[in-house]
Amino acid sequence: MTEPAGLETPLYPRREAMTLALLTGLAILMFLFVAGLSRLYQAQQQSLAVRWSARGQTDLQAHRYTAAVADFRAALLHSRDSYSYQLDLAQALLGMNRTDEAYAYLINLWDRQPENGIVNLELARIAAGKNQTPQAMRFYHNAIYATWPGDQEIASRSARFELIDYLLRIKADVQAQAELIALAANLPEDSPEQDHLGTLFLRVQDDQHALEAFQLALKQNKIDETALAGAGAAAYQLSQYPTAQTYLQHALQVSSDDAASADWLRKTEFVLEFDPYRPQISATARNRAIANAFDVAGTRLKACTAMGGSAAAAAENLAAQWNKLKPQVTERVLLRNPDLADDAMNLAIDIENQTSGVCGSPSASDSALLLVADLHKEN
Repeated sequence: MTEPAGLETPLYPRREAMTLALLTGLAILMFLFVAGLSRLYQAQQQSLAVRWSARGQTDLQAHRYTAAVADFRAALLHSRDSYSYQLDLAQALLGMNRTDEAYAYLINLWDRQPENGIVNLELARIAAGKNQTPQAMRFYHNAIYATWPGDQEIASRSARFELIDYLLRIKADVQAQAELIALAANLPEDSPEQDHLGTLFLRVQDDQHALEAFQLALKQNKIDETALAGAGAAAYQLSQYPTAQTYLQHALQVSSDDAASADWLRKTEFVLEFDPYRPQISATARNRAIANAFDVAGTRLKACTAMGGSAAAAAENLAAQWNKLKPQVTERVLLRNPDLADDAMNLAIDIENQTSGVCGSPSASDSALLLVADLHKEN
């Protein structure tokens, strides 16, 4: 059946629709082609960036800082906004002592990620190197509480140790002690860092915390030379002389050429030799200590008298008392007369105290006797 005249479908609209469809398909193909080229280009750029970065890491680890700077700059040409490449470049610049250039990168990175531990630590080091203590403290504390790759606890602890070393270098011992106490509170008892912690406590003259740290170290290793020597020194400073003697003797058994421990032990044994009041001492040993102390005080008086002047004047009255008591101060007489023992020891201590500032430097024996006096001054 034929269509009525004048109702045939026009050919022109059909051709237009076909052309539009072809053009649309072609546009889609072109878009996909360009997108593919773009992805290929980006992949090539990323591959080049990774390759240059790997070379940079190798050079950085080998301390070839000039080469590392060139490598990381090349990597950034292919990946301009990479955080890690900029950080690597900053560290390479620091290796070349180009601090200002490194700082420019680091402070920009800090603005992007203020919680980054590595960035904060590097900024702290730059500030410390320029003696900018408030800034160094701020960035070190940021680093301690920042986000770190890998083991967060170990990195945080390392940053605090570095802060403490910096504070000790600038003689800020009170602040260093506060940081050490905070560190000790969070350091596992079995940490191998207990030795290091104890040594740092000794440097700030916090002997009690030092002794505690060394004792924790000795729980893990009873023949730890550093811990034995450190515990002995700390115990001596705390006037815990029998404890000090034990640790120091063990330290010298482990390392017989430890001159510092030998010196501490000699001082300790001097004190114990002249201390008649130490616990569990026998009557014979007590009286021998008093007699020895009395003789040391007499020698001190003779040295003062020989000096003449104000030293001899200070010794005159004490010498009269010493000479009067001397014939009775023997171990046999002291055993029968405890009151005489106390009188003799008190006079010996008085002599050392009153001559310490006017008769020149005390001998090792005099110093030990002064320590005994200080140890029992409330008795």
